[in-house]
Amino acid sequence: MRSIYVTTPIYYVNDKPHIGHAYTSIAADALCRWHRRCGDDVWMLTGTDEHGQKVLRSAALRGISPQAHCDELSEHFRALLRLVQVENDDFIRTTEPRHTSVVQAVLQHLYDRGDIYAADYEGWYSTAAERFWTEKDLIDGKCPDTGQPVEWVTEKNWFFKMGKYADQLRAWIDENPGFLAPASRKSEVVGALRKEIGDLCISRPKERMSWGIELPFDRDYVTYVWFDALLNYLSAVGYHPDPALRSPDFARRWPAAFHLVGKDILATHSIYWSTMLFALGLPPARCLYAHGWWMVEGRKMSKSLGNVVDPTMLVRAYGAEQLRYFLLREIPFGGDGDFSHQAFFNRTNADLANDLGNLAHRALSMSEKWLGGVVPALDADTEADQALGALAAKVGEGFGPLFEAAQFSKALELLWELVSAGNKYIDSQAPWALNKAGQVVRLGGVLRRSLEICRIAAALLAPILPTKAQELADKLGLPENPLQRVGSLDGLIDGAPLRCGDPLFPRLLELPAEVSAALSAALAEAPPEPAPKPKKSPKTTTSAPMSETTAAPAAEAGPAAGPALIEYDDFAKIALRTGLIKEAARHPKADRLLVLTIDLGEAQPRTIVAGLASTYAPEVLVGQTVVVVANLKPIKLRGVESHGMVLAVGGDAGVQALATASAPVAPGTVVR
Repeated sequence: MRSIYVTTPIYYVNDKPHIGHAYTSIAADALCRWHRRCGDDVWMLTGTDEHGQKVLRSAALRGISPQAHCDELSEHFRALLRLVQVENDDFIRTTEPRHTSVVQAVLQHLYDRGDIYAADYEGWYSTAAERFWTEKDLIDGKCPDTGQPVEWVTEKNWFFKMGKYADQLRAWIDENPGFLAPASRKSEVVGALRKEIGDLCISRPKERMSWGIELPFDRDYVTYVWFDALLNYLSAVGYHPDPALRSPDFARRWPAAFHLVGKDILATHSIYWSTMLFALGLPPARCLYAHGWWMVEGRKMSKSLGNVVDPTMLVRAYGAEQLRYFLLREIPFGGDGDFSHQAFFNRTNADLANDLGNLAHRALSMSEKWLGGVVPALDADTEADQALGALAAKVGEGFGPLFEAAQFSKALELLWELVSAGNKYIDSQAPWALNKAGQVVRLGGVLRRSLEICRIAAALLAPILPTKAQELADKLGLPENPLQRVGSLDGLIDGAPLRCGDPLFPRLLELPAEVSAALSAALAEAPPEPAPKPKKSPKTTTSAPMSETTAAPAAEAGPAAGPALIEYDDFAKIALRTGLIKEAARHPKADRLLVLTIDLGEAQPRTIVAGLASTYAPEVLVGQTVVVVANLKPIKLRGVESHGMVLAVGGDAGVQALATASAPVAPGTVVR
């Protein structure tokens, strides 16, 4: 049994939580859930950082005390964790006595050892970043972190001898290649350590900033918020500088397995925190993992732009587990990503509704309809069965190591190879034809292997989709959802009862109304993006600007080009009719096409081939009313003759929704 202690950063309470806070918390929770399923001794810590000048200023603007402000905002972060199904073991607040007592004990211990000293200090101070900067650090005379103004400050302060431990940190990084992750972030820290590492100012005079933990050896000062906050990882698990006063839990938990942080606080964690630990005689965490940032609809998330994504709205609109899946699947953990509602919509439909939901619903419904609703027995392997089994073995072997390395997206990508293969397996083996031909043994074998893929998916997805994964396991007749035999297509119980029920993930037909309203409001309120700076032509042979007399004439301004105009008579040539989809199946030779049987109120239904497979599962379309171009000349599409065209909404990016009627109408009704 391994000891796995996972932490998020403690979140600063100057405002309500946003999607970035949800991202880190969900990633930490998924890691912990995986390790619990592996039988490890797991502890997850999160919490709130409640001291510092920004908190003091926010409280003053609201006309309440800093403590009242922190009490209120901290509850918002607790509520977020419940909302996104995070099962943290502890939640620490830096205003709690259990934390403040440890901070003061550490300060006194380092002061007694001579690692903290007083000195006069002057420099450029950023209130927004709550730190000093040197002249060379400033960008256009402003704070490099926040872009806000700085002020020259001269005052006595207390310093931690951080530079004393810089060589020890350099050696630690060399000797522990897995300490900084992902590898792309390591170079940032190594580069910073090539420079001289000075000592760290760890105090603020009360006359300038009073909201903090008082220094035990100088009551005129409070502790710098970063020195205070970083110690939460120790105070929460019972640390004390005096070994006799430590909780038994401390030796069990430390060192942490994972500190998950955003890339913007990598430097403070890798340099400040590691040197503090060395001064205390403690090893750093086994892995300090810095993930990237989320952009929003192609723009940096910012309150001034009005595009901060509220995770509460996303859960209401899409569901908590859909949010968990999207955040961990959409981008590699460690890189930057762009959040867009259309991407969320598409990912939910493509992966969860069309792929996994479709596979489960097809396999369960056919087993229920044709095989008595119980788990069928396996038959002898064919070549196709062996290929499917080999892919299952590959997933079973590769998923765990990727997940434990926080490579969630890659792990899910690997699993989806098997899920997609399961759908293609059903298409190629055609269980409907086997049933029609009375080949019951082979029918059972095909559906059993399809159900086994669902079992593997349920087991591996449980850390990300805890509720839906258990729901799928229940449908498969598994009272529990064990993490065993995930590399084998033989893990279900012969004869166990199956339950099809409703689809696991209902398909989204349009963006939720709340999302559409929020997008419209954001677009209306957001300031326009600055125009991009013109690029120099690579063929320019002189650096001198062109004069008005030699510049090329600008194109005359005019309206943006739109669709070519047509006459009404042109439109009148198109016969649009409503059609009722009676049957739908995947095209045997084209992954993106579906073959539809549509009733247009004629003597015989028509066969129409439509490029809807990337958006709709076939069975979802049965019973829907669509708009059809009824007088289109027949055309063969990959060997199947199509007699019409189904209309849909969506441009080059793909189909978003079908064009349909807002009320029930008879097949063949004229559309005009």
